[in-house]
Amino acid sequence: MIELRAASARDGAQLANIYAPYVVTNAVSFEDKAPDAAEMKLRLAAHKGMYPWIVAAEADVIVGYAYAKPLRQSPAYRFAVEIAVYTAGELEGKGVRKSLLNAILATLTEQNFTQAIVTLLTPNDKLIQLYEASGFRRAGQYREICFKNGQWNDVGLWQRELADAMIPTEELKPFKSVGVVKA
Repeated sequence: MIELRAASARDGAQLANIYAPYVVTNAVSFEDKAPDAAEMKLRLAAHKGMYPWIVAAEADVIVGYAYAKPLRQSPAYRFAVEIAVYTAGELEGKGVRKSLLNAILATLTEQNFTQAIVTLLTPNDKLIQLYEASGFRRAGQYREICFKNGQWNDVGLWQRELADAMIPTEELKPFKSVGVVKA
């Protein structure tokens, strides 16, 4: 049975193993070199208890993860986050990514974030369908901005409102005080 829980520093190696194929074998990641376990631990620590990192695990084996990070560093953008969701290759299309996506969106909403942004190298029909089915709408595109795998790639932006923009929001709640909210 797959359980969703908050990621911890001890998960660094498994997160790196899930992410590495996305970096080295296809044009999904924006990175050229896959981070190792130590780098993944640093990334986990960098969220300082504010931004969620959620793992899907069967027993002690992580089969996917989702995380959020600040969209921009300016305080004016503090209510917006960029998210990403990854699953172990053999579990693509088995519902793990959708479960993680639903949980991170519910968690971010509970934390009072107002906008979730996804950036994707395009074309990427499978992921676009997943995000659009979860309420994201296309927000724009950068043309030929990302050079990966020997070619220039477009980057598409998708946006999902997490709260009504007409209602003033409360300040953000840290992830460490909210925990994983299961949708």
